[in-house]
Amino acid sequence: MRLGLNTGYSGPRMAQTMDLILEAERLGYDSVWSGEAYGSDVITFLSWIGARTSKIKLGAGIMQMHARTPAMAAMTAMTLDGLSDGRFIIGLGPSNPQVVEGWHGMPYGKPLQRYREYIEIMRIILKREQPLQFDGQEYQIPYRGPGASGLGKPLRSILHGRPDMKIYTASISPKGIELAAELADGVIPVWMSPAWYAQLYQPHLEAGFKKAGGGKSMASFDLAPYVPVHMGSDLDKCRAPVRASLALYIGGMGARNRNFYNSYVRNFGYEDLATQLQDLYLSGRKEEAAAAVPDKLVDSVALIGPRERIKDQLAEWKSSPIGTMIVASTQIDALRTLAELCL
Repeated sequence: MRLGLNTGYSGPRMAQTMDLILEAERLGYDSVWSGEAYGSDVITFLSWIGARTSKIKLGAGIMQMHARTPAMAAMTAMTLDGLSDGRFIIGLGPSNPQVVEGWHGMPYGKPLQRYREYIEIMRIILKREQPLQFDGQEYQIPYRGPGASGLGKPLRSILHGRPDMKIYTASISPKGIELAAELADGVIPVWMSPAWYAQLYQPHLEAGFKKAGGGKSMASFDLAPYVPVHMGSDLDKCRAPVRASLALYIGGMGARNRNFYNSYVRNFGYEDLATQLQDLYLSGRKEEAAAAVPDKLVDSVALIGPRERIKDQLAEWKSSPIGTMIVASTQIDALRTLAELCL
């Protein structure tokens, strides 16, 4: 199992974040990941990291599809990949309707269809086997719709990028997981438990592999969840930030009828909790929502406690089909402990 580091969104604590990244690279971590919502963008931050590192891969977790045309995403990927000597990993996601329509001013539409077309267009650009032409539901290239000048022509990238650049998707719905297995090289769950693999991931991954054909399987696909890690002797204190994060995502990350994370945990027997957290969070009772998150859920998706306890928890992760554990931690000691136990 490879280790990655999740830095979250870039922000004012750059010096401390860079110390973590440099230590992760020294320890042999495979990749570092960052994301974007409606503030900092992921590419600028990864470019800055790439200029200060030499080996660790640079994962976009994720580039918002609605914020860039597929061609712009491919241009960005080829540029950063070339500047970093082949270290960039493309990560794509649809964000959610509140961000897409409230920040980018774009219709949210059908995210799975957008994924399908977006990835296909990016593959065409990266391969450079022919000028770009595409006629889909979401994208038409060259554009011939309302307002078109009629002068658009099929083009081939001036830059010769890597045609085998890896593409990951941020998918947690059954259909999204299936599509990732069919079209992508990996999937990035926001959090998961190894115990959930057989129930949700395995059947939908296998269905996607079957659609892809060519013998595609887990041997060539990366299941790469984000895993919060908090090391310490006080379990309640270590669990607290994970409780708060789960309460936010399950209870308040999206409208009541369009919260993908809320739907996600319902798949694993947390229907009543999902309803309770949403009721509490959306009524402004955030602390009560965090307090309602049970230890069992926290311990399922995170590594919590002193070194020996984390070592015991790791056994299940290491024996699972998970290929990359993307560690979410600000503790250098935790990064070192995981490197000792996993690498």
